[in-house]
Amino acid sequence: MRAVVLYEYGDVDKLHLERDQQEPPFGPREVRVRVRATSINPVDWKIRSGEARKRMPVEFPAILGRDVAGEVVDCGRSVTGFPKGMRVMAMANGTYAEFTTVRADVLAPIPERLSFVQAAALPLVLTTGAQLMERAVKVQPGWRVLVTGAAGSVGRTAVHVGRKHGAHVTAGVRARQREEAETLGADRVVAIDDEAEVAVLRDFDAIADTVGGETIGKLLHALQAGGVLGSVLGVPEAAQGKDIRVESLMVQPDASRLYQLADDVARGEFSIPIARTFRLEDAPQAQNFAEKRHPGGKVLLVA
Repeated sequence: MRAVVLYEYGDVDKLHLERDQQEPPFGPREVRVRVRATSINPVDWKIRSGEARKRMPVEFPAILGRDVAGEVVDCGRSVTGFPKGMRVMAMANGTYAEFTTVRADVLAPIPERLSFVQAAALPLVLTTGAQLMERAVKVQPGWRVLVTGAAGSVGRTAVHVGRKHGAHVTAGVRARQREEAETLGADRVVAIDDEAEVAVLRDFDAIADTVGGETIGKLLHALQAGGVLGSVLGVPEAAQGKDIRVESLMVQPDASRLYQLADDVARGEFSIPIARTFRLEDAPQAQNFAEKRHPGGKVLLVA
């Protein structure tokens, strides 16, 4: 099979298309999937560059990729409910390839109204946004919640999930994203790169943070005493000594929740924009585009 293989840490030139890789084996509770599309996520280039080596060390040679949308090819003897040819999606590993192996319990069917490309944009960001709200923040009806980076894919999902839970959601975005953010369905939009707007923010029950860095440090004053900071970027130094609860999220696959949210996307309740698609063999250019150009939408590889 064709696969994009990483042999050492480095820049995008370390990603090599191999045409004679063996198809991955599958165990009794696993499914082999023909990959039709996958997406590029920040974790991919952080792994490739070595930036994430302490948290996620790589055994070389490695195939990157965390999202998959494709068709069932083979199943292990203990797997039921996934006939050959079924369209499926999942948070997985090794998806920059024509075939990958996925645990059956993390696979979800693709809603009929979604294409493979649309579905491939969803697993990691939908699952992360939902778990940020539901497992880290533990959002409650009536809460006032600020979502940072709300125009991004994880942020969009967090806004949607928060509103579904009955929270009053404020979308925090860059000033230039304000018009776009007005379409997200949040109760309010604020520019979190505008010091005047940030200064008057007060009394939030929770912040769901996808931005980190100096930005979150400037926003902590907006949390009420005992409020919650949920983050996908670890515990910020600025939170030390504050009378708040900090919850750092490490996302886990959840096939049932993935399908529910993908169905919401299929029905037009919210959207995850796609900026551009590339061919599998163009993975280096695709990663460079996603990392350096900040395209404002998901970047996909089509196998």
